Parts: sequence; C-alpha cells; structure tokens
Amino acid sequence: MTKSLIFSLLFAVAGMSVFAGGYQVRLQGNKSTGMGLTGTALNLGSSSIFYNPGALSLMKNKTDFSIGASGILSRITFEKSGSQYQAETDNPMSTPLYVYGAGKISDKWTVGLGVYTPFGSSTQWDNNWAGKFLIQNISLKAIYVQPTVAYKINDKLGVGAGFVYAHGTVKLAKGLNYGAGTGVELEGTSSNMGFNVGVFYTPTEKLSLGVDYRSKILAEVKGGDATFTIPQSVQNTIPAQNKFDATLPMPGNLDFGVSYQASEKMLVSFEVNWVMWSAYDTLKFEFEEKGEILNSSNPRKYKDTFIPRLGFEYKLNDMITLRAGGYYDQSPTDDDYFNPETVSLNTLAFTLGMSINPTEKLSIDLSYLQLTGQKTEKTYSPEEFGGTYKSAAYIPGIGVSYHF
Repeated sequence: MTKSLIFSLLFAVAGMSVFAGGYQVRLQGNKSTGMGLTGTALNLGSSSIFYNPGALSLMKNKTDFSIGASGILSRITFEKSGSQYQAETDNPMSTPLYVYGAGKISDKWTVGLGVYTPFGSSTQWDNNWAGKFLIQNISLKAIYVQPTVAYKINDKLGVGAGFVYAHGTVKLAKGLNYGAGTGVELEGTSSNMGFNVGVFYTPTEKLSLGVDYRSKILAEVKGGDATFTIPQSVQNTIPAQNKFDATLPMPGNLDFGVSYQASEKMLVSFEVNWVMWSAYDTLKFEFEEKGEILNSSNPRKYKDTFIPRLGFEYKLNDMITLRAGGYYDQSPTDDDYFNPETVSLNTLAFTLGMSINPTEKLSIDLSYLQLTGQKTEKTYSPEEFGGTYKSAAYIPGIGVSYHF
C-alpha cells in the first residue's frame, strides 16, 4: 500500500508541470497552436511572452493584447495483460486559458504581462477498475503569472526575459486494499518560481531565428492533506488524517526555432523542443505522522526528449489566414515505472487553425489540436500491474487578438 500511495502522489505533483505527464501541450496561443504549437521563431505579438520573450522586443505594433481558451476532451483505454479485461476513462473537459498584454515604452524597450493556465486537466477512472489501487481520479489546476521585459539591440536582434510565478493545486483519490470502500484522498498546493529568457534574430526580411529557455522549477507541496478511509484496526499504523510534504524538480525546456517567409502568402516554421526530463531521477515524500512508515524515496529515471514541430501559415486574403502543422512527442517514462495516473505514450499530433480579421486591428483566432498516443504495452513493476494503453485528445480553441 505504501509504495502505491507514494507513486500516486508522485504523478499528481508531476502533472502540475506538464499536461498529462510526459507529453506537453503548449496551449499558450491559438495562432501558434494552429501551426504545430511552434512559436520560438515567430513574431506573433504578446503571445511571445511565453514562446520567446526576445521576439517581444521586435513586436510589430505599439500595443498588443491577446486572450483565448481551449477545451481538452481526452480519453485513455486500458487492456489488461493476459485477459479480456478493458477499461476506459471518463474525463471531464478541461479549459486552460491565457491572457497577454504588451506595449512599447520606447523604441528599445517593451514590457508585458502574461497570465496562463497551461496545465489544467483531469483523469477519472471507474472506482472499481483493475488499477484502482494505483489511481481512481486526479485533478490538476495551475496558473502561471509572467511579467516580462524585452530589449531591441537593433532592428534585427532582440532579447527578453520574464520572471515566472506558478501556483497549482492537485486532488487525487485511489483505492486501498483493506476492503470495499477503503481509499485515500490527497490534496495539496504548490507555489513555484522560475524564469523564461529568449533571443530573437531576423538576419533577412524572410528568415527568423529564435532560442528560448524556460528554467527548471522546484515545486514544493507543504502541509498537503491526506485523508485515509480505512478500518479502525489499522489506524494505529496509518492515521486517518495526515499531512505530507513533497518536492519535485520541474524539467527545463530549451527551444530552437526557425521560420521562413517562403512566399508573399506562405510562412513556414520549424522548431525542436529539448525537454530536460532527466531531472526526474529520484522523488521523496514525507508524512507528518508515522513518517518512518510512510516516508519513501523512489527512482523515476525519466529520460530527456526532443520534440520536432512543423507549422505552416497561408494568408488567403486580407481577412482570412489559414494554418496547419504537426509534431511527434516521445514519452520520457521508464518502462518499469509506468503508472496510469498520468498516462504518457509516444504521441503523434496534428493541428489546424484559422484567423478571421473583421478589422485591421482585430483578429479572431481558431485552432484545433488532435493527439494520438500510440498503443503500447506498459508495466508498473512495484505492483506487477501491466497492460496495453492507448490515448487520444481532441482540443478545439478560440482566441481574440487586438493591437493598435
């Protein structure tokens, strides 16, 4: 029981930093989402606060605002090894959103503020499914606030940096092997700090290059609530009410991008995201009461991954711009420690997008992202629980951009 509890908490905290575990969905701008979630080498106004603060310095307009949201509809299926058993999640829709504002305070300096919720998701298995002792349901919510400043070195080169404050909450429930109706619920909050720095360079009118680094953030849950529904006979070993602390390093991201204006109407964007997942090596958790029994340190042994992305934008006319793209996201998980709290599979994705400009200053931005997790057999060795997983997510989005 103890090992299952610890690993449940592990994945709950991990999910606060990355949507659904090992595959990232960067829903921080509907224009970028439509182009394969590229953005490091794009100059798209205030959404550069997230994608590359350096591009903010070369913002085309004096003031730019952007707001948007997406609806995440996800599904995970499981087939247990050596049997005909199948299970499927019944996940509620999550609605991450973003708000950006940026303005030039001089020819050289631009400032901005971004507030976004890139990791709002839920996974809900049936209470009686085969893996109930590992997880029944989990809900993750996070909000990021990033004040940003950018400096234009010259007409071709700009740099920028932002301070990141992140606050998240997690709720998790799982069954316990003490009879029907027994289980544990975990609930906690975490406040994190980090930074985002970028460089944006346009050597020619058609070519743009970008580099962006988002730092590793050390997330700490202090005094989280652990509530055990257990028989009276074992409460002298496991208190019904407890507190826990947990610390987990959030991986850094280093993004490289290039965009090219192939024609008057066609823009092509390519980038590679290096996600430094190897930060997940060992994870430790401490409980306030009966700490010697519940405390544990467990290996994770995640590996770094590289995500190649490709996006296209085509300006149909002055009113309509079309977008499309795709990417491949490899799972960083270790095959011996694969747990269904946050199912992470090798994932193929494609995107579509469109902007409608009813006026020169206003843009209505639509996007669609579809993720397909490749069907794979995985095992959680500590509990000898294994089977075949498959996942899918469908994410429509809408945003509004305004500049003057």
